[in-house]
Amino acid sequence: MELKPRFRGFICTNAHPEGCKQQVKEQINFIQKQPTLTNGPKNVLVIGASKGFGLSARIVSAFGAGASTIGVFSGGQGTPKRGASAGWYNSMAFEEFAHEAGLYAKHVNGDAFSNEIKEETIQLIKQDLGKIDLVIYSLATAKRTDPQTGEAYYSVLKPIGAPYQNKTVHFHTGEVTQVELLPATEEEIADTVKVMGGEDWSAWMLALKEADVLSEGVKTIAFSYIGPEMTHPIYRNGTIGRAKDHLEATAHELSKELASVNGQAIVTVCKGLVTQSSTAIPVIPLYISALYKVMKEKGIHEGCIEQMSRLYHDFLYSNQPLQLDEEGRIRIDDWEMRAHVQQEVSEILEKVNSENVYELTDLKGFREDFFHLFGFEAD
Repeated sequence: MELKPRFRGFICTNAHPEGCKQQVKEQINFIQKQPTLTNGPKNVLVIGASKGFGLSARIVSAFGAGASTIGVFSGGQGTPKRGASAGWYNSMAFEEFAHEAGLYAKHVNGDAFSNEIKEETIQLIKQDLGKIDLVIYSLATAKRTDPQTGEAYYSVLKPIGAPYQNKTVHFHTGEVTQVELLPATEEEIADTVKVMGGEDWSAWMLALKEADVLSEGVKTIAFSYIGPEMTHPIYRNGTIGRAKDHLEATAHELSKELASVNGQAIVTVCKGLVTQSSTAIPVIPLYISALYKVMKEKGIHEGCIEQMSRLYHDFLYSNQPLQLDEEGRIRIDDWEMRAHVQQEVSEILEKVNSENVYELTDLKGFREDFFHLFGFEAD
């Protein structure tokens, strides 16, 4: 049977199992070529482990440091008539490779926002690992059901206060157009913070602490993005930015809560990359396509696995004091935000149109990365 990608709007609704497996294997191969993390984590919990930074962090933990890992994710297992999700294929491939390498790897599949999944995960930690020394929180979703009230909340990507206009690109067709986005309501802002802010990260860490499954000196990491000034109205100063502000404030509160075990909660700011969500955010695909072009030409482009490798080697488990910015964040967006990189990206975005988009940007690379998310267009 030949599998081809199926689309609903910007969303790919199916995945290729062998392609997903190949993508996971390529990430593992990259990590196995890096120096071993001799002082790396031993027992790692990854919440949101099936794709993106969560999956890559799990790969670095296991194949870079030899850690035992538990991955929490929500992934459709498929039926005789319908294939599984890319996240499911990724996770099963990771565990197959981990077991072949003699590494402990198990998963908990379900709604990570729920109390039931938190409790199931805690029991698995107690049963198999005892305590965890690194918790990666990498959930990104459009919907969250509050476990206390049962009420569902939905996140939106909108500006705040005023409409926003800029160029965008349809990454399937290459058509560059102007787009206008209307500002969010107060309810939409609050709902986005509820879904994408730090509330659930805090709930996880407090539950783990109360269950006494956190090691002395535990670290927990959540991911954020800042981006250039041109994207701030739709991202950092928009609804998602409010959620990231809440996430970063949560890190400071969690560090206080974890002080009794000498623990630390840190937000890591990552670079702009192709994700399921970034393809649907107006303006962002065009910016990332230009960014890819510039960073690849300069030899400083990174994907998720390169970013996570640098996070572990140069920050979390280096032999140097942990380098943080003035807000207490780790910055692995530093190469993206170099002044000369941003200057060249800005010059491209001034000139780009439908006729020259493939010449001036790496829209082809953007599309390839999008299909790779679902296991398509792999060798």
